[in-house]
Amino acid sequence: MSQLSLELLLFWLFILIVLSAFFSSSETGMMRVNRYRLKSLANGTSGKKSAAQRVQDLLQLPDRLLGLILIGNNFVNFFAATIATVIAERLWGSTGLIIAPILLTLIVLIFAELTPKTLAALYPEKVAFPSSYILKPLLKLLYPLVWIINSISNGLLRIFGIKSNQLENDKLNPEELRAVVNDASPLIPQRHQKMLLNILDLESTTVEDIMVPRREIVGIDLDDEWDEIANALQHCQHTRLLVYQGEIDNPLGMLHARDLINLLTNQLLTKDLLKKAISKVYFVPEGTPLHTQLLNFQHNKQRIGAVVDEYGDIQGIVTLEDILEEIVGEFTTDLASAHPEILRQKDKSLLVDGGIAVRELNRSMNWQLPTDGPKTLNGLITEYLEFLPVEGTGLRLLGYPMVVLEVDENMLQLIQIYPELYDDKIGTIAKLT
Repeated sequence: MSQLSLELLLFWLFILIVLSAFFSSSETGMMRVNRYRLKSLANGTSGKKSAAQRVQDLLQLPDRLLGLILIGNNFVNFFAATIATVIAERLWGSTGLIIAPILLTLIVLIFAELTPKTLAALYPEKVAFPSSYILKPLLKLLYPLVWIINSISNGLLRIFGIKSNQLENDKLNPEELRAVVNDASPLIPQRHQKMLLNILDLESTTVEDIMVPRREIVGIDLDDEWDEIANALQHCQHTRLLVYQGEIDNPLGMLHARDLINLLTNQLLTKDLLKKAISKVYFVPEGTPLHTQLLNFQHNKQRIGAVVDEYGDIQGIVTLEDILEEIVGEFTTDLASAHPEILRQKDKSLLVDGGIAVRELNRSMNWQLPTDGPKTLNGLITEYLEFLPVEGTGLRLLGYPMVVLEVDENMLQLIQIYPELYDDKIGTIAKLT
């Protein structure tokens, strides 16, 4: 090397700095490239398909790719250090042995590390795709050396109980997917974003969270007098009714208004005719996740089901529309006015039915009351207090002041809530009176 001219040494030093910048930018670009966009491009028909497939092949074994890049980067950096030392010694004598490491460190740091890696982080595809043309054949050429280096490295990792095949896969868990949807807000309309998040929530929500509770089921008891049955049919606002005999846990079937009208064409309505119009009850086990029940409704061609517990007792009614509303929201513009369980007062307080579902209250008022315990406001209050309050009991539930106005049959029938006095610093129950 001492026989080479100074100009030639400077030329080779420049080439080595460029190669170092190439390996540094390739490392960042390959690791930074979006795996999901990469997969889409590799499976697509665009002009980037072949480049995306090469990058995808290289990333299938990231330890070998990193091994190749680090071998190349370290080789050119050490070789550059040797040449820089020779150049410095020729220019400044023995003093150059001190100056060379300092200057080379600054040059490598700025031109071969920081600048190319920043560029690759900003434009990973523009760096990774061209780099793959060089890295893929280089990996085949240096494969024996890469294999040896990786084997030694993986052997050291196994001493500490770490295996190279434990590298994290590309699959997203629900929370990560939720974060992706939230981060995509500039690209996805807010309403569509909300619907996607609601779909993710279906897995953690069960039919009990949205069902019409047992005490609110509108049905027909065939043991009632015919006048009562006819009056109930005349004033019913539902197209499907549960028909039972004696008690609700003795269901006979579901009555669809369409089937009843078909039978009424040329006949007078009677109990016997009513029995002919009913169809078999479709039962839904409690605890069924909503995403599962949605598929079950589709598979069984059903739109309504009776939710039963482990003893076969009916706990409520769930409909396809209820599940769809969990995804798209209520089919109305004013959520609070759509619920007779929530009545706004002139003093800005709310009169709320104790039997309202906590999820329904949260969705209607945009609150964050817990839904992982009791399903109704009545159950939520009694669970927190650990006793059945009497009329006039005041409390603060998770920051919301409220007063129990009416208690009947061991149930809180009516609660007055003062959302204007909400205190988000209070996370527990505090008795007011």
